[in-house]
Amino acid sequence: MCDEVRVRFAPSPTGDLHLGNARTALFNYLFARHHGGKFILRIEDTDTERSTDEATQGILDALGWLGLEWDEGPFFQSERGDLYRTAIERLHNEGHVYRCFCSPEELEQMRNAAREAKQATYYQSEYQELPRDKSDALAEEGRKFVYRFRVPKGGATEWDDAIRGKVVFQHDTLDDFALARSDGSPIFLLSNAVDDADMRVSHVIRGEDHLTNTAKQIMILRALGHPVPQFAHLPMIFGMDNKKLSKRHGATFTLQFRDDGYLAEAMLNQLALVGWSLDDKTVLFSHEELTQHFSLERVNKAKGIFDYERLLWLNGHYIRELPLEELIRRSEPFFQFAGIELAGRDPEWLRGLFGLVQERVRTLKELPEKLSYFLTDALEYEEKSVNKFLKKEGVAALLRKTGEVAGAVEAFTIEGLEEAFRQWVEAEAIKFGQIAQPLRVALTGSDASPGIFEVMVYLGKERCLRRIDAAIERFCLV
Repeated sequence: MCDEVRVRFAPSPTGDLHLGNARTALFNYLFARHHGGKFILRIEDTDTERSTDEATQGILDALGWLGLEWDEGPFFQSERGDLYRTAIERLHNEGHVYRCFCSPEELEQMRNAAREAKQATYYQSEYQELPRDKSDALAEEGRKFVYRFRVPKGGATEWDDAIRGKVVFQHDTLDDFALARSDGSPIFLLSNAVDDADMRVSHVIRGEDHLTNTAKQIMILRALGHPVPQFAHLPMIFGMDNKKLSKRHGATFTLQFRDDGYLAEAMLNQLALVGWSLDDKTVLFSHEELTQHFSLERVNKAKGIFDYERLLWLNGHYIRELPLEELIRRSEPFFQFAGIELAGRDPEWLRGLFGLVQERVRTLKELPEKLSYFLTDALEYEEKSVNKFLKKEGVAALLRKTGEVAGAVEAFTIEGLEEAFRQWVEAEAIKFGQIAQPLRVALTGSDASPGIFEVMVYLGKERCLRRIDAAIERFCLV
C-alpha cells in the first residue's frame, strides 16, 4: 500500500499499560526500526467516560522507560472528530451504514430469544431496510440511534495474516456492527480504520484478540475505498502454568516492573522472547541485536509465555553489566524511597560500596536493603541471627577481643585486617568462623554480607568499634 513501512501503537488510556500492550508496542517498534520505517503513537481516547489524563501519562512514561521512541504523534482521537463524522456521513450516504433505533433492552431481548432457540445470536436489525426518508423522520423526532455497518449478505472477508496465514470470517456469522453514535461520535471500529488510512499505516501488528475487529475494519476500509494494510496478529500472553497472564502470576503492568527495580534492558529482552525467538538457544539480546534480527516470520502462532524467573535472571545479568556510576544513578530513587540520600557522599567510596554487592543483587530494589547498614547508623538486627550468634556464652569476650584487635590495626585495609586477625586466631588456636559470624551480625545486623574485612573497611574503624560495643551491651550474655 506504500513504499514506506509505517506501523502504529494505539493504546486506550483507560488504565495502566499491560504487559501485552507493552509487547505489542515493542514488536511494532522493532519492525519499524528493522525496516527503516516509522513508529506512530496514537492515543485512542474516544471513550470519554473511561479515558484519563493519568492513564495517558502512564502510557507515555512506560514507553519512555522502555526506550520506545515514536517518530510521529502522539495523536489523540479525541481531537480528530471531524474526520470520523465525515467518514460516517459518507458511508451513510453511500448506503454502507444505516440508523438503528433499537434500544439496548430490545437488543438484549433479541439475543436472549436467540439463545433460548439455540440460534446464532448475531444481530440483524429490522431497520436495515428502512427507507432513508423514514429513517430521517425518526431521527428528527429525537429517537435515539446508532449507525450500523451493513454487513454484506453471504460471502466472507478474508486476509493473509503475516503470522496466522489465511484468516476467513463468514459474513453470516457477523453482526451489523455499530460504528458511531447518533451525534456522530465514533466507536472504536470506525476511528481505528479511518486513522489507519489517514496515517498511511502499512502494517497493523496487534493481539489476536482483535481478529474479529480486523474483519470488520477491512469491510470499513474497502467501503471507504482505502487500501487494506498487512495485518499480523500476535499470540496471547500466558504464565508458566499455561493460564492467561493475570495478577496471580505477579506484576502485569509495565511500570510495576520499573518500580520493583527491573531494568528496561531486561524488560525489553524478556518481552521480545514472548512469542518470538531467533533460535532455540539465544536468550540475551541487546537493543541493537533485537532491531537487527526481528521479523514477523519468527513470531510464533502459539501462545507466548511470560517467564518471571527468566526476567529476574536477565535483570541480574544486566545489573552486573552496568558501570558502577550508572548502577548508582539508576538505584538512587530506591534509596530516596528508603529515606537514604546518596548525594554528597564520596564518589569513590560509593563505587566501591556498590561493587561489593553488584554480583549479589537481581533487582535495584534490593540495593538499599543490602547497603543500608553502610549508609545509616539506624541498624536493624535480624532476631534469628542475633539469637544464633550473639546470645551465647563466651561471645561477649570474643567480641571484646575482636574490637581490641581491630582497634590496634593502623592500616585499616583488607590486607591489614587479614594479617592482624590471622595472627590472633593462630596465637589463640581458634577457628576464624567462631569470630566471623558474631562480628558480622554485630556490624550489619545479619549473618549474610560481603566479606567481613570488606565490610569493616567500608564501615571504617570508628563505626566498627562503636557497633561491636553496642552489640555486646544490647545482646550478649555477660
